[in-house]
Amino acid sequence: MPDLAFLFLRYGIFAEGRFMGRVIDEWINDAQEFVHRKLPHLIVMAIISFVLIRLLGFITARTVRMAEKRPNPARLAQVRTLSGIIRATGMAFILGFLALQILASIGIDLGPLLTSAGIAGVALGLAAQSIVKDVLNGTLILVEDQFSVGNVVTVAGLSGTVESMTLRKTSVRGGDGTLYVIPNSLITTVANQSAEFSVATISVSVDFSADPGKVMEILNTIAADVRNDAQFKSLFLADPQILGVDSMKGSQLIFPVVFKTKAQQQYGPVREFQRRVRVALEENRMLPGDPNRVFQAFGGGDSNTSGGTAPMQHPEPEAAAHPDPTTLKPKEVNPFTGEGV
Repeated sequence: MPDLAFLFLRYGIFAEGRFMGRVIDEWINDAQEFVHRKLPHLIVMAIISFVLIRLLGFITARTVRMAEKRPNPARLAQVRTLSGIIRATGMAFILGFLALQILASIGIDLGPLLTSAGIAGVALGLAAQSIVKDVLNGTLILVEDQFSVGNVVTVAGLSGTVESMTLRKTSVRGGDGTLYVIPNSLITTVANQSAEFSVATISVSVDFSADPGKVMEILNTIAADVRNDAQFKSLFLADPQILGVDSMKGSQLIFPVVFKTKAQQQYGPVREFQRRVRVALEENRMLPGDPNRVFQAFGGGDSNTSGGTAPMQHPEPEAAAHPDPTTLKPKEVNPFTGEGV
């Protein structure tokens, strides 16, 4: 039956040598050329594209599974975001290249198409260059792991806790609850307070009358007790350092104490240390430092005192006979009688 249909088509206007006959002959030749030369090429390209897509999916899924084995939810979120972007971008590139091969195989001229796409890409790049910068900088932030969700950071002059991250923007929650949305292109310097460890320096101020050796002994004892406390022991990465007298300001001595703890875990030990210092100073009858307190030695030099006020001094007789006019009170006048009071 197909043979009869074919013979029927070869008669009349479809006969050999006639217009439609020549068209059919050219179609047959083109189909043979396509099947002989271009179809195998397209099949190979389709197989390669399929293998590349599967390989890309395997690599990204493998990366996510490896990240899931580590107890770091923030890092896992970063890996998932970056893996999804890489997979989507890779698939778009592979399928776009395959589509161009198919269009070229069926005889479509790609020159005008590529030229138009290039012009459109340039125009889009100029119009949305800030978005491109955001995406590129966001990709670098994720790849380099500059910070993660939950970290306390200072970026673009704003400080707070990172709540969310995308390729285009970073959301930071300030200490007062304000949510800052920062385009990634504005992030040029990152101060990450949650990276690896934290260092806290407590400046203990003691009055000048205190014995520095005794103060050092007290501070070392308190720091060791806090370091070995069951509540804070696991937070420390090193023993506290007592650096001695760092400076003298007025009648106060400054003793710096340095704590090295896990990231963002220094607040509890610091508060407990300062509480114990307050109690210890009272037990040892030591005054805290006060830049406005006057430390004065008087008498025969046998004793030193320090207090909130300077000792009372009696004026000399000559000074009492000739008082300073600037210290005299103005004469008061009774408004009803006009007489001096």
